[in-house]
Amino acid sequence: MKIIITLLSIWWAAFSLPFHPKKAAAPKEYVITRFGASTDSTKLNTQAIQKAIDQANANGGGTVVVPKGVFLSGALFFKPKTQLRLQAGAKLKGSDNIADYPLVPSRMEGQNLDYYAALVNAKQVDNFSITGPGTIDGNGLRFWKTFWAHRDSMQKIGKASTNLEVHRPRLVFIWGSNNVTIKNAKLHNAGFWTTHLYQCNNVLIEGCDIRSPFQPVKAPSTDGIDIDVCKKVTVRNCYISVNDDAIAIKGGKGPNAHKLPENGPIEDVLIEGCTFGAVHAALTCGSECIHANRITMRNCKVENDRPLLLFKMRPDTYQVYENITIENVTGHCGTIVTLSPWTQFFNMAGSEEKPFGTIRNITVSNVKVNCKQFAVLNGNSTDKVSNITFKNVVATAETPAFPNKYPDVKFENVTLNGAPLKAQGVQQGQAVKPLMPD
Repeated sequence: MKIIITLLSIWWAAFSLPFHPKKAAAPKEYVITRFGASTDSTKLNTQAIQKAIDQANANGGGTVVVPKGVFLSGALFFKPKTQLRLQAGAKLKGSDNIADYPLVPSRMEGQNLDYYAALVNAKQVDNFSITGPGTIDGNGLRFWKTFWAHRDSMQKIGKASTNLEVHRPRLVFIWGSNNVTIKNAKLHNAGFWTTHLYQCNNVLIEGCDIRSPFQPVKAPSTDGIDIDVCKKVTVRNCYISVNDDAIAIKGGKGPNAHKLPENGPIEDVLIEGCTFGAVHAALTCGSECIHANRITMRNCKVENDRPLLLFKMRPDTYQVYENITIENVTGHCGTIVTLSPWTQFFNMAGSEEKPFGTIRNITVSNVKVNCKQFAVLNGNSTDKVSNITFKNVVATAETPAFPNKYPDVKFENVTLNGAPLKAQGVQQGQAVKPLMPD
C-alpha cells in the first residue's frame, strides 16, 4: 500500500507541474560580414550577400542580417525560408550599373516579360519579410539622369519614349509569395518602381518610410507601392513621398488583358494611418488594371497638390473599379477624386474589342481638405459610372466649379468653400445632374 501511495504521489506531483509549451527556435541569423561583405564603397558585395542567402536556405532557413554600415550590391535573390533584416544604421545600397541586375522572367507595366531584376527579389518565398530600422537605397541618380536624357533626345526627333526603354532596376520585387511582411524599413531612391508585389496574398507593409526625390533631379516612375494581382494587402502607418503614384492598383492592360491567366483582380486592400507627401496621387487605380474590388483608405493625411483618389481610365482595356471607400482623410490635395482618360502608350494591338470602364460604389466620407478643385469626373465617353457618393465632406477649393459628366453622383452634407454643395439646383443627397455636357 505504501508503495502505491508513493507512486500516486509522484504521479500527482508531476501532473501538477505548470505546463510550458516548447518555444519555436528563433530563426538563425546570417550576418553578411561573416560571408565577406565589406563597407568598402568600391567593393560590390553581391556574391557575399547572396552566399549568406544561399547558406540560410541550405540550412533550412534563417534571417540574413545587414549590420550597421553601407553595403553596395547588385541584384539579390531570396529563397524559401529566408528573410532580410536591416539593423539600425544599416544601408543596402544598390549598384548604379545595370549590368549588376540580370535580365530575368519578370512583370512590368501589366505585362509578363523578361526584365532586369530588382535589388531585392523574392519569388515563391512564403513568409518572406524585410524588417528595419535600416535602409534599402536604390542609388537611382544615374538611372534617373539617363532616363531624362533619353526622353529629351526622343522628343527632339518627334518620338515618344516609354518607361521600359531606359533600363532601370526596381528596389523590391516580390512575386507569388504569401504572408509577406515589410516593416519599419526605409525604402529610398529606387531606380524604377520602389515596391512591386505581384500575385501575393496576405501582405503587411507597416511603419515604412518610402521616398524618392522631385529635385534637383526627378526620380521618374518611382511608384511607392505597386499592388499587382494581389489579395489581402494592408499598408499601415507609412510615410510615402515619391515622384509618381504613392499606391498604385495594377493587374494588366490591353484589350485582351482580362482573358490572360497572368492578369487578375486586386481585392481587399486596406490603407490606413498613412501620410502622403509629394506624390502624383495618393491612391491610383491604373494605369494598368482590369479589376479592383474592396479597396479602403482611412485615417490618412495628404500633404500635396495632386489627387487623393485617381482613376486612370484606359480606352484600350476593360476595367472594373468597385467598392472603393475613402474615409477620415485630412490635409491638402489637388482634387479629392479625379476620374479621367489615360491614353499613355495606348495600344489596341490590332484587336477589334471595344473596351470600356465600369466604376461603381465609390464612397468618400468624413474628409476635410483644402484643394485646388473639388473633383474632376470626366472619363471616356464609353465608361459606365454609377453610385459615387460624397458624404460629410468639408472642402475649400481654389476653383469652386468642377467638371462632372455623370448623373449618379450624390452629395450628402457636403460643404464647399463654406456653402452647401449643389449642382444646377439639385439638392444634396440627390443624384447630381452633369455639370458639363456629355
